[in-house]
Order: sequence, then structure tokens, then C-alpha cells
Amino acid sequence: MDYYDGNLTDGTIGKFTWPYYWWESGAAWGSLLDYWFYTGDTSFNQVLTDALLGNVGPNNDYMPETEVMTEGNDDQAFWGFAIMAAAERNFTSPPSDTPQWLNLSEAVFWSMADRWDMSSCNGGLRWQIFEFNNGYDYKNTISNAGLFLMAARLARFTGNTTYIDWAERTWDWVEGVGLMDTEYYYFYDGASVSNNCTQVTKYQWSYNAACFLAGSAYLYNLTELDLWRDRTQNILDGLHVFFDDNSGGVMYEVACERVQRCNTDMQSFKAYLSR
Repeated sequence: MDYYDGNLTDGTIGKFTWPYYWWESGAAWGSLLDYWFYTGDTSFNQVLTDALLGNVGPNNDYMPETEVMTEGNDDQAFWGFAIMAAAERNFTSPPSDTPQWLNLSEAVFWSMADRWDMSSCNGGLRWQIFEFNNGYDYKNTISNAGLFLMAARLARFTGNTTYIDWAERTWDWVEGVGLMDTEYYYFYDGASVSNNCTQVTKYQWSYNAACFLAGSAYLYNLTELDLWRDRTQNILDGLHVFFDDNSGGVMYEVACERVQRCNTDMQSFKAYLSR
């Protein structure tokens, strides 16, 4: 909370101080919701509620107008994870005249799903939502991982098999386009639409594996199918790349940490794998 001034006169509700982007604020609120759930400490529940409700945007789908220049599909997903957890863990309901946690979670999901893009690479989500933002020509794994995880959690929470269909569609696309290595279950960064996603950028980030690990586990818990059990286990086995045998198995960000090139975003990725 030392990084948050949104409850002060000149602060922005729900947004942490620079250099933390809006998406990382959503991730932080998700961790604070975990804190309440595991400890029972309600000290921050009001500021948490204010933050989550203060960023819903005009369509209640976590696309606030203030973030148009920076918000991508992956950014929206991390706020979705926070409110999905609020629904799953029966966090104090919003006022009756405002959308409830499940309504907001579904709005986030369908907002993302509506942007499924068949114009290139035979499907998938682009990194960016708006054409004028840098990265619109890139389909990155974390955006699709976000869609997959939201679909899996909504499927388990609601029992609606449409969400299972979307989870399967997203998995199949990520595998089919080569963003996933099905021998080692490594997940890569993304690919450009300029070459129809035929050249994959093979950086590995821990939060990509984290989202697919969690989503597969949610789906196995729901369906009890061997398919999702095996996928969960295979992803778990593939996580060895993020643990350094030379330091006793300490988690590290393989693509940037050893060369000390992790930016502010990258420094947070291990948190999502831990969770």
C-alpha cells in the first residue's frame, strides 16, 4: 500500500504510482484480495472495493477511457483475474445498484472474446486493442493466456460449457500457431501478423506458463478429464526452466533476470506463477 496514493486528493483511484502501469495495479489488487481471503484481515477491503469498482469503465468491462493509450488485451485480463477471484471467493458484493463481480467478470471475458481475430494467423487475440497503439500487429501469448484462464474459471464457476469451448479454442490456437512447445510445454512470447505468425518470438515468460497451468487445473477440477490432468502435469513439469538448479531451485525470470534486463513489468511476472 506504500505504492498507492489513489485514496489521496491528487491520486487516481485504483492506480499505483509510476512506474507501475494500470495492468499491474489490477494484478496488485488481486494479490490484496488473496491477502484478505487467506488472513481474514479486512483492513484494506474498502480501498480494494473502491479500486475494483473505480476502474470498470463506461461499459463495465474494465476499459476505462483514461487507459485507452496503454490498455491491451492482456492488461484487461489482469483486472479480470482480480474480479473473478472476488466472485470465486465470495468477496463482499458491490452495492446492489452496480454490476456484481460475476457480471463484471463475464463482461471482461466477452469483451475480449469479441476481439478474436480471424483476419490473420487463423485466429487469436492481438496484443493491443486499438489500432493506434504500438503492438497491434502482434499476437502475444499472454493476451490469449488471459482469455484461456478467464474462460476456464468462468466455466468452473458457472457450469456454462460455452466457456469450455472457448478455452479449448484458445488452447488449440496457441498450440497450432506454435506459441506452445508440446514436447516440453514451453510457452513463447508471440508472433507478428505481418508474416501470418510464422515466425515465433521464443522468449519465455513465467506468467504465460502460469496462466495456462492455472487454467488447465481449473478445467481438470471441473471436468475430471485425463486431457486436462495431463496438460496440467506437463505444464508443471515444463516449469523447470524458471527454477535455477545452481541456486537450490530459486525461481527466476529466465529471459531477462540473469542479464539484469528485467523491466518493471517483467519483475512482477514471477508473482503470478507463485500465485
